[in-house]
Amino acid sequence: MGGLRFILNDEDVEISEIKATETLLDYLRLTKRLKGSKEGCAEGDCGACTVLVGRLRGGELSYETVNACICFVGMLHGTHIVTIEHLSPASGPLHPVQQAMVDYHGSQCGFCTPGIVMSLYGLWMKEPKPGVPAIETALQGNLCRCTGYAPIVKAGLAMSDYGDVAADPLLVHRAAMKARLAALQDGATVDIGAGKDRIIVPGSVDALAAIYAAHPEATLVSGATDVGLWVTKFMRDIGPMIYIGGLEELHSIEESAAALTLGAGVTYTEARAPVVKHFSQLTELWDRIGGGQVRNAGTVGANIANGSPIGDTPPPFIALGGHITLRRGNERREVKLRDYFIAYGKQDRQPGEFVEKVTIPYLPDGEQFACYKITKRKDEDISALCGAFRIFVNDSGVVWMARIAFGGMAATPKRAKAVEEALVGKPWTTETVEAAIAAFAVDYQPLTDMRASAEYRLLAAQNLLRRFHLETIGSVERLSKAVA
Repeated sequence: MGGLRFILNDEDVEISEIKATETLLDYLRLTKRLKGSKEGCAEGDCGACTVLVGRLRGGELSYETVNACICFVGMLHGTHIVTIEHLSPASGPLHPVQQAMVDYHGSQCGFCTPGIVMSLYGLWMKEPKPGVPAIETALQGNLCRCTGYAPIVKAGLAMSDYGDVAADPLLVHRAAMKARLAALQDGATVDIGAGKDRIIVPGSVDALAAIYAAHPEATLVSGATDVGLWVTKFMRDIGPMIYIGGLEELHSIEESAAALTLGAGVTYTEARAPVVKHFSQLTELWDRIGGGQVRNAGTVGANIANGSPIGDTPPPFIALGGHITLRRGNERREVKLRDYFIAYGKQDRQPGEFVEKVTIPYLPDGEQFACYKITKRKDEDISALCGAFRIFVNDSGVVWMARIAFGGMAATPKRAKAVEEALVGKPWTTETVEAAIAAFAVDYQPLTDMRASAEYRLLAAQNLLRRFHLETIGSVERLSKAVA
């Protein structure tokens, strides 16, 4: 079994021994002496360490922004890493994105600038002449502590005035790079190191199933948007580490007649189009999951698998009746998402068992659905609470079915069964909603922490039900008239 192989800028790299906890940022700065990428937060929040990572998926090469501070070197087998140093030669001229930043005074102290340039570069490659909304979205994951956003946005608008994206080396030499990366992906399993520094990159999902069944003590890593913080903030060992994010089989997306099925390795970015297509009510939530770098790395399956009480996807998927497929070796079983979360840090997942896919049934005609995320700041923030509401009101205006689920209100993502029972069988009116409000205290006893007080969480949850009612009564009335 060979070592980890990847391309760093234009250099072929092969590594046979490295710590499982070694981040790409540390490798770049300490080993390769590429110091353009900066460490600002070490938790994927500020974007100062942003680089581009190119991967082959379905035979196509795409580059996406990634936070190097929480990306492990063991996750990079078969990829092309592009750092700020690769944009222009040391003797100049500057890259069009860099020159635009200079001319429009987009850099102040300069610490965050390399990451901002890389985020704008990633956008420029996909959208040479972006508008303000696209630029703002691309910069969600980049914090400028000097508050210089206005000139940065102006630079983003002017990028293509300084050069043609078709002349960019990443496009000019794309065919050659695809061939180089294809040569690295031979389907073999990579297994290097030992003990806490053992890194395994399975060559297939079948290999993953066999390896994890034999080593259930190992840590599965996909996007590392959560696991990365275990290392950078809590100094935990994660080895043996099994990296699963590169398995193309786990990136499958199936749109059947009844449901959307996402492979566990599908990233938020990859999932956005089909999710928004079938569940337009989740558009705002999806675009507020971290910044672009987090959405490019984080996966739907891992967001569920790790059982966080504040994960963004479980509440809406629970309300929609979603289920997951768990696999151990060659055995599979399906578990309703509402039953998967047992207690804090405990899920219905046996040793050696992993989430293989997530299935979300489509919303039946006539049902109302909404999801709300409450945070301290709008973009790139962890939920204080996240509530999902689904209801069916019959032709007589009576609630026939109600499904309500919250994250951030308990030790696990959890249904509001008492509230649901208080609604079902009653007319969908303000009086019914107000009578059901008290049931939230039966379902939830939230905690006070840095994100919100218990009192705030409970009141916010109650107010979200009021909001959902106000937003749906017009639709329900129109539906009733149409049926009549």
